[in-house]
Amino acid sequence: MASLLACSASAFAGKLAIVIDDFGYRPQTENQVLAMPAALSVAVLPNAPHAREMATKAHNAGHEVLIHLPMAPLSKQPLEKDTLRPEMSSAEIERIISDAVSKVPYATGLNNHMGSAMTSSLFGMQKVMQALERYDLYFLDSMTIGNSQAMRAANGTGVKVIKRKVFLDDTQNEGDIRRQFIRAVELARRNGSAIAIGHPHPSTVRVLQQMIYNLPADITLVRASSLLNEPQVDTSTPNQAQPQNPPAPRNPFRGVRVCQTKHAPEPVYAGHFFAVVKESVSESTLIKYFTNQWQGWGKPRP
Repeated sequence: MASLLACSASAFAGKLAIVIDDFGYRPQTENQVLAMPAALSVAVLPNAPHAREMATKAHNAGHEVLIHLPMAPLSKQPLEKDTLRPEMSSAEIERIISDAVSKVPYATGLNNHMGSAMTSSLFGMQKVMQALERYDLYFLDSMTIGNSQAMRAANGTGVKVIKRKVFLDDTQNEGDIRRQFIRAVELARRNGSAIAIGHPHPSTVRVLQQMIYNLPADITLVRASSLLNEPQVDTSTPNQAQPQNPPAPRNPFRGVRVCQTKHAPEPVYAGHFFAVVKESVSESTLIKYFTNQWQGWGKPRP
């Protein structure tokens, strides 16, 4: 009976997935994350100096690995190398994702680093989904903007999309992080599942070390990919706007100014016009040549 109750409780437990972004820059702190339960997932920045090393270590420790790919934000700030932008061609997006796959071994999914401009572009995200389908990767939408088009863009492809519900560490205050963790637990309990995203800050690691081992009995820590078949609700509104193309270069040639005459030109009468034409024709080189040839016909040559 006890085992039956336990199985029943497990079947109806809320599922909580936690993903730690920005892996590849701080091996010392990241190793502390990898020492936590294997159900914790990690997302690796492909151009980070320790990307391959930390992806491999995470995989060997049993953690699920995602590619944490930079995408263009709406805010004006310097972009990292190979940041996806809506106006990029399908070929360029394919190249960047292919390169990221080679730099982050064992990845099963991809989520966006920043990306409010990119994920809010339906045309941009359709190109992303086409590339992800080739690599059999799912997409975790970090939801850096409310009207993300990721789920809409995945329609018609084989790419599955799941969405982040809670950011754990918008601040690095441990009290704030703890409250966000509790909020994630409550959402998982209420909705059946929830995804929380954090970063390898020392404060975040300390909170996780305290709370991840003391989850309520009705909450189960799971990999992000285990939620791919959970019901997903697309709350976006259609965004059909084409990405803005860069402005055409300005033509430095402004043309010639039209000279304005001080007096109206005098009229040209037909008789005068044809007289000028006759004079011009009779004085042309070709006419003179034929005239000289005609006048010289029949004369003996010296």
